[in-house]
Amino acid sequence: MLRNKAKMETEDKESSADETSEKSVPLDVYHRSSDDTEGCGPGQETFEDEEVDLSSDLEWLEELSEESDDDGDLVLGADSGKKRSYAETARMFQLRRNLDQLDCFHRQKEHDVQKAREKLKLCHQTIESLLQQRDNLEKKIDQQKTKDNSVALFRLRAQHKQLCQQLQNEEELEGQIQTELMQQELEVNEVEVELGMVSSLRQVVQEEEQEFQVLKAQKAASRLQQERKVSQNLQHKMKLLRDKQEAMLKKEKTECQRKIEEGRRSQKTAAKYLKQTIKRLHQQAAEKEQQNREFIEKRMQAVRSLKSNIAANQESLQVQQNRAKADAQMKEQQERQLRESLQAQGINSFKHMHRLKQLEETKRKQEEFEESQKSKRVAIVTKILQEEQLMKSRTKNQALPLKPSTSNKFSSLRRKRERLLYYLDPFPPSVAEETATIHFRKFSDIRSSSSTSSDAEDLEEMSETFQEDVAHQSLADSLAEPEFTGLWEQDYKKLITEKVTPLQTEAQEEEPDTASRKLNVTSKKVHEKKVKGPPFVSKPEVVLFKDFEVGKLYKKKIVLTNISYTVNHCKLLRVSAQLKDFISINFEPPGPLSTGMSCDVQAIFQPVINEDLEGEIQFASTVGPFFVPVRCTTKKCNPEVDSQFIDFGSHVVGQTISRTISLTNKGALATLFSLDTSTHLSPETSHVHMSSQAAANSCLETCSENTASSNHTSSASTDAEKVEPKQQSPECSGESQQPEKGPEAVLETCLSSDGDTQRDQTPSDSSDIRLGLVREGEIGPFQSIKLDVVFTPTIPGVTELHFVINFSDKNTQPIPVLVRGVAVSIPVWVVQPNVDLKICMFDRLYQDSIMVQSRASTALKLTFEVCPEMRKHMEVLPKTGFIQAQSSFNAHLKFMPRRSLAKDAENFFDKDTGVLEVPMTVQVAGQFQPARFTVQAIVTSSDLQFDQTEMDFGFCSIFQSVRSSVLLTNLSLLPQDFGFLAVPEFIEIQPNDGFGTLLPQETLKIDLIFSPKKAKEYRFQLSCKSGINREFLLSCRAAGVHPPLELSHSLVRFGATAVGDESSATLYLISRRADSSQFQQSVTPGAKDTRTVEVPRLFCFTPPEDSDISISPSAGHLLPGERCPVHVVFRPRLSDQEIKEEALCRLRRAKLLRETERNRATEQEEIPVESSKGKKASSNSKNCKASENLKTVKLTKSSDPVDIQPGSEQYEEARASLLYSFAPRCREFTVPCFVSDGVPPETNRQVQTAWSAINTLYLKLQCPAVQPPLLVLSNNGHNVMDFHQVVVGERVIKRLTVQNISNEPLDLMSSVLDICGPFSLLNALRRIHPGEKHTLVLAFSPTLEKKYCETLEVQSLKMVLEISLRGEGVLPAVTSSHTGGLLDFGYVLEKETASQSVQLQNSSVVAVGFRVLLASLSLPRPQGGTDRVALLLDGYRNAQSQPVVGTQNYSGLSVFSVKPVEGSIAPGQSQDITITFQPDHPAVNYSDKLAIELLNKSEVCVVDLKGAASSHNMYLHGGDPLTAPIESLLPPLISSQPHLTESQVTERPNIPVLVTLQASCSSGVITPAVRELHVGCIRSPNTSKKSGEFYWDNVAPLQQQGFSVEPLKGSVEAGHKRALTITWTPQNGYKPLEVVQMCVSLTVKSDETHIYRVTLMALVSTAAE
Repeated sequence: MLRNKAKMETEDKESSADETSEKSVPLDVYHRSSDDTEGCGPGQETFEDEEVDLSSDLEWLEELSEESDDDGDLVLGADSGKKRSYAETARMFQLRRNLDQLDCFHRQKEHDVQKAREKLKLCHQTIESLLQQRDNLEKKIDQQKTKDNSVALFRLRAQHKQLCQQLQNEEELEGQIQTELMQQELEVNEVEVELGMVSSLRQVVQEEEQEFQVLKAQKAASRLQQERKVSQNLQHKMKLLRDKQEAMLKKEKTECQRKIEEGRRSQKTAAKYLKQTIKRLHQQAAEKEQQNREFIEKRMQAVRSLKSNIAANQESLQVQQNRAKADAQMKEQQERQLRESLQAQGINSFKHMHRLKQLEETKRKQEEFEESQKSKRVAIVTKILQEEQLMKSRTKNQALPLKPSTSNKFSSLRRKRERLLYYLDPFPPSVAEETATIHFRKFSDIRSSSSTSSDAEDLEEMSETFQEDVAHQSLADSLAEPEFTGLWEQDYKKLITEKVTPLQTEAQEEEPDTASRKLNVTSKKVHEKKVKGPPFVSKPEVVLFKDFEVGKLYKKKIVLTNISYTVNHCKLLRVSAQLKDFISINFEPPGPLSTGMSCDVQAIFQPVINEDLEGEIQFASTVGPFFVPVRCTTKKCNPEVDSQFIDFGSHVVGQTISRTISLTNKGALATLFSLDTSTHLSPETSHVHMSSQAAANSCLETCSENTASSNHTSSASTDAEKVEPKQQSPECSGESQQPEKGPEAVLETCLSSDGDTQRDQTPSDSSDIRLGLVREGEIGPFQSIKLDVVFTPTIPGVTELHFVINFSDKNTQPIPVLVRGVAVSIPVWVVQPNVDLKICMFDRLYQDSIMVQSRASTALKLTFEVCPEMRKHMEVLPKTGFIQAQSSFNAHLKFMPRRSLAKDAENFFDKDTGVLEVPMTVQVAGQFQPARFTVQAIVTSSDLQFDQTEMDFGFCSIFQSVRSSVLLTNLSLLPQDFGFLAVPEFIEIQPNDGFGTLLPQETLKIDLIFSPKKAKEYRFQLSCKSGINREFLLSCRAAGVHPPLELSHSLVRFGATAVGDESSATLYLISRRADSSQFQQSVTPGAKDTRTVEVPRLFCFTPPEDSDISISPSAGHLLPGERCPVHVVFRPRLSDQEIKEEALCRLRRAKLLRETERNRATEQEEIPVESSKGKKASSNSKNCKASENLKTVKLTKSSDPVDIQPGSEQYEEARASLLYSFAPRCREFTVPCFVSDGVPPETNRQVQTAWSAINTLYLKLQCPAVQPPLLVLSNNGHNVMDFHQVVVGERVIKRLTVQNISNEPLDLMSSVLDICGPFSLLNALRRIHPGEKHTLVLAFSPTLEKKYCETLEVQSLKMVLEISLRGEGVLPAVTSSHTGGLLDFGYVLEKETASQSVQLQNSSVVAVGFRVLLASLSLPRPQGGTDRVALLLDGYRNAQSQPVVGTQNYSGLSVFSVKPVEGSIAPGQSQDITITFQPDHPAVNYSDKLAIELLNKSEVCVVDLKGAASSHNMYLHGGDPLTAPIESLLPPLISSQPHLTESQVTERPNIPVLVTLQASCSSGVITPAVRELHVGCIRSPNTSKKSGEFYWDNVAPLQQQGFSVEPLKGSVEAGHKRALTITWTPQNGYKPLEVVQMCVSLTVKSDETHIYRVTLMALVSTAAE
């Protein structure tokens, strides 16, 4: 590939000679494979680096080609006259790049060959070592065979097999490496061949590169020459521009000087007029002050009358409240009496009272509606009158109105009046209407009674009086003379007529918008010209009322000129809402205006408030709307200074220099000023220092202004005054109480407060810069004042003074001024008077230079003097020198503090702080005062100190390490580097391997780790050197021992374990056999090696108390050569102390939150006004505080950590809070394992075992604990689910909720519970996201009477949550008062009930659930169908076989009902079950079966229920059944007959009864047959007769056939029954198997009479019993 590429390059080079220079050849890029990139090492060049190196040349080449477009082709140089094209140059670079890539590829392949050879060499060494190991292992195998050690032989053979396998792998690897090496050597040879082929091409490229470099240098030289020419031209242009700017600046300076002179002349003229104006203003202020005093007196009288009226109103209100309470009580009493009387008459009192209230409510609503109608009528009439008045005023004041506009306007007004009368909905009044309605209220009674015409006349009269009042008031307030002509007019008589115009102009605003809409045309084209901008222009453009005063009247004339291209109209629309109350417009519509014509508008401004106002006057024209802006500004104070920075420069001590600054007020408001030099006052809090008279005047002015404003507000609305005293702030109340003291008291308070502030804020003149005599005063409008600043230097150095010019105007910010001056004392001085050497150490050399400066004109001699105390420690070189005129001199200061510095220089050096301050002098020849300077330094020690002189590591096992700590303290005030050098190999120093930096006065804990290699005694010294090469030694000693036991691992690092989870690790405790080649050296002389004696050893692990570590086995014994596995379990948990502290913190936070809420609530409470209410409130607050204090005391008592019991609500909340905010922690535990010296003899166990501290082993455990991802929420956070005692056979379900409190989703899985066990997990586990919850449904159903326990593991990726399941199976012991069998209810009247109860007794220790089942309400069993059919067909003949469920009610309700149907019986308690029999029709076959069974399906008892029902209280029971025992549920079609009298009894059909008598014959002896019938009487409260009678009719025929009946008649009491005995004895002549049949009537009489037809059938049976 490379060979072909080289051929292509040569061909391209040959073919490029005929191409033009404009063509470009694309550069080929050599791509390398992934194997090549991996082969390039860090020290080798890569292809990318080659491309980066060539990038700069290619960029230059491109620039060169761009430049050569104008100059022609590139020229090679002076030697060759041939032209060189851009394509040839590019091809040269491309060839160079390809050659470099080829070289890099060659180097890479050589590197790969070298690497493969190293691998092969390493593989040979590995094979040789494995062969040697195999030979040694075979020798050991032979030795063990001779010893017949099977265990060791087996182990060695396994190692031999593994070694052979490794050897085989290495041989295979050797073959692979050899083949790879051969392949790579072949590739290297190929690359070298290619390099030889392109060697000639390389030489050609080198020649071309040399030519290219020559060309590049020539081009750079020509370019440099061109750049020099360009820079010279640029400098020439800059010089011309600079000259031009200087000429412009001179011209501007002269112009500015001329303007300043003109301004000064104009200021002088303005100041002359301003003085006259100020004098006039002072006179007006005095008059106004007198008026204000009179007004204050009137106001005080009004306040007194108001207080008396308030007191009277309070009394009247109290009387009215008492009267209202009495009326309410009387009304309630009347209603109560009325209600009682109505109830006595039998009338529904609630209904009657409700009707009365409804009538009163409708009457009240009707009255309110009538009153609202009246008020609406009055409002409508006033609105109509106002509109009529406005129309009249428009017709009077409007000149030459347009015809279409007037007709439209009045028609629209007429339509509006009709609409008002129709809808009774007045429009919202304007400002003028509101002012008029205030005066209309005085005549409301007259207006309501009079007609419409009289109302209109009253309105006109009242408007006239209102206008006159306003005119008089404005006339009285506008008596001030104008300052300049043109601002005000002198004719005051016109004010009365001109004041009416605001009402007229404002009334025009209420016109409908239709007129303005007609004129609202944005733009029109007239004569093909489009109007741009406003149609009218105003002169002035902005109506400005500048520097106005409240109460005066100002007028402005505005000229409106039509600048449109058509005849135009102008109409006033409105004034801005913010100016409506202060500005009125006098404008008469001029009619049509041609182009260039103008009209006049007069604006009258009467300010009421002292605020800046802005707005506009809106007009409408034919072309479109336009407006004239209006701006009203108050008088303002605008002080300025000509300079805020005064620099005096440098001056010698003793001179006095003065500077002047000008304070100018450019505003129209005078103000007081004062100069304040106190630095603690900020511009925001500083005040003005004024004279007492000025302060009194200003104070009285502010008081008068406040009272005037308050009087104005009180006169405007009297109702608001009643509410304001309750809502006033303390400041307002204080201001309102000032008028009561009188003007003299106000004056005294103002003077006293001003005097205090003046005394507190007196400026200090202690500095070299002081202010002039003018420090306070008054600056008038447009006035300037000169302020002097004097600089008298007394101390050399820079002096600064900050002072502030404060003003009495609150809206004016203080002006800060900075004054600076430099004082120089003597001609020769030390430039740096304080030489600070910073912090120095003892016995170290410090140097600095001292510069002396001279202003003298001659050379002077200098002598540097050092005090005698410091000559051992300090030196100045040279000691004598000459300083030349107007120059400086440098001296060299050397300072080396000795240890004796404290003794030598006691006056200059402080031992405690280490501060050294030495005064130095420089004597100058011919100068009386020497130059002085001070040398300052802090001298400190360079010692490093250990807290111990000797370190004893004690005994240490050779398998473990011992760590001891030593404190290293830096006693210096400078940081020092330190390092432990020449440390023995058995010592390790941490941190940072014994190197570091100590900060000043810092103490660092250094850990020394001793790891002995041999069992011997160690004594050595550790050398610590500081950064200045000072050495500090620490002596150490230790003893290394060889323990009899050893641990397989002395360090166990557990993984991150969640709280509630566990991690385990297994290690081995090994007891090795003693080796005769090794011998433990004794620590002390005469000691023996206990390890050589092979005896059993006892061991014991003692983990720390209250730790999360458990070790098993914790103790035991080991024989020599044995090893014992040791299991270490780490279970992180929260300690009780942590949980209790967290609970206590939560209680404190809750307490603090309640206190803050309580304080916030108390702050929001309103302060009561009355004293009695205040007392009540204070007493209530005291009670509340007392109760809160009691609560806090109880809380503090209960907040003791001991009182928080585990399992309580506070405890569990604190535990959950700690788990939610659990931060990862890592703890380290060191567990000692004590090893005995031996085992006590078996013969004498009383001998105690000897334990030696030397043999102790240590196990280090690193236990990181993290936040659990799963948290149990239910069951109070416990992982134990206790089902307690459960009855065998029952099933109890409990739920356990867990929450994911981690930041990642968890996939939950569970372990498999015992399939045959009682516990089961009913729901599946799923994936829960962060914050989600999942509920585990667990069931417990025991089958045997015993205790159960099982563990369920909820597994996730980060945690295994173990849940312990517990429960106990208990056999139930429940007995019933009814043992079972038949429960007969007897006869009951139909639709009546009879009840009986059965009691259940629970004798077991747990609550037992039961349920009661009725056969009629249960699902029928399949096998019951055939029995039922047999019973219906023939089974009823057998009286013994009766159906389980008999006759049922027609209504569908069950005949028998049970209560309760199910329930639970507590241990040792009983439960009564009530069974109720309630038939709804007569029948004798009511039956059912009741079964009581427990929840585990075991039956307690089974009861057969039976009952009969009769329609009357007498019944006959007995005999043979004549019908089927199961009857249809359909009721009989024949309705029941009515009650029969005795005469109708004979007509009633008889009730058939069959009695079968069967006598027995045995051995010729016949036994008579006996049967019984029962006659009963049912006890019922619904029957009138309580007893009954019965008798037999025509008994004689019965006796002839052998029948006898007893008794023949009788009576039966209610609730009882009597037996009727029927006996049959066969007569003589009876034939066998003959049936004797007789009929007899039995009459039963009670409330009804019934006759039973009893059929007696008798026969003799010969069957055996």
